[in-house]
Amino acid sequence: MSIEPFKINVPEAVLLDLKDRLAQTRWPDEVEGAGWDYGTNLGYMKGLVDYWQDKYDWRAQEAELNRFSQFRAEVNGTGIHFIYERGKGPDPIPIILSHGWPDSFYRFHKVVSMLTDPAAYGGDPDISFDVIVPSIPGYGFSDRKAMTEGAVADLWAKLMTEVLGYERFAAAGGDYGTLITRSLALKYPDLLTGIHLTDVGYPDSSTDFSALSPAEQEFASFIQKWWMEEGAFNMIQSTKPQSLAYGLNDSPVGLAAWILSFMNARASVDLEERFTRDELLTNIMIYWVTETISSSIRSYYEMAHAPPSPDKGQCIKVPAAVAHMPLDAPLPREWAERNVNLKRFTEMPQGGHFSAWEVPELYTKDLQEFFSEFHK
Repeated sequence: MSIEPFKINVPEAVLLDLKDRLAQTRWPDEVEGAGWDYGTNLGYMKGLVDYWQDKYDWRAQEAELNRFSQFRAEVNGTGIHFIYERGKGPDPIPIILSHGWPDSFYRFHKVVSMLTDPAAYGGDPDISFDVIVPSIPGYGFSDRKAMTEGAVADLWAKLMTEVLGYERFAAAGGDYGTLITRSLALKYPDLLTGIHLTDVGYPDSSTDFSALSPAEQEFASFIQKWWMEEGAFNMIQSTKPQSLAYGLNDSPVGLAAWILSFMNARASVDLEERFTRDELLTNIMIYWVTETISSSIRSYYEMAHAPPSPDKGQCIKVPAAVAHMPLDAPLPREWAERNVNLKRFTEMPQGGHFSAWEVPELYTKDLQEFFSEFHK
């Protein structure tokens, strides 16, 4: 399993085609005063597309991404793209960071240097990390192959041990990355020094609601209401991803609107107070230039139709930290304790579902403080 250096180099023809498609957008109408209640706001999208056409510079963003050491490796027959930056301290902690949907490996672009070179940010040079940030199969510059979280965990275990040569390592993630990280901990506990999560899964049909605490009952009610109001993306991506993919793969505006609708869901803080336009568009562009929206949403179908995992319902034994973000769903400590071997629970003062992207300093500090204790 050889490793090959990788640089992002999108053909100019792809960018010219994008400009043509943006210029020829056929805009829908909108209910007067709708805001974001019906989905992504029309006025916001028109302003974003104007910026995309006239001011956004993919080549500048591409050059910034190429400052990271990136590689491709074939693992179990699947091509994996990943950032791999070595830590500068005396004993760096190897850590694999797993993103979710609708973000990408770009979720972690702000924390890589903070973790590899903490002294440059006023931190402890003895708490550095070897940072590995893969693109999940079906996403970004990995192969367009949709997989369940268990299958991805198998790839990550082999990538970290057989390809990169680590005996043990740490793992962290959120959203789909939570599912992958949990699966790693359940399937390969002897390989992991600890895990860090920003969500711990949600009550579902397998949950014994009679055993939940009052705080957990409130949490379950919130999640049920959230799924009714915001869960349409999950239902369609778990049942008819191919039908959705035609429009999203053909229309950059359609793709952007679908992604931003989820990123802005139920947020009490405006989207552009959490992300710049360049950041939003770079994440969208990663889907566009790789044509991975189809395979990324197909992963929902694969997970929904997979046989039940034999590990489902088991409490994770690997030491775990959970960081709860105030803009994310409420998360009682006892729910985290029910699902993982909780050693650290942090109520963050800021941040939302994409915490490493939104509040990188806080996210990095939480990882450093936790893994410095459990890394042996």
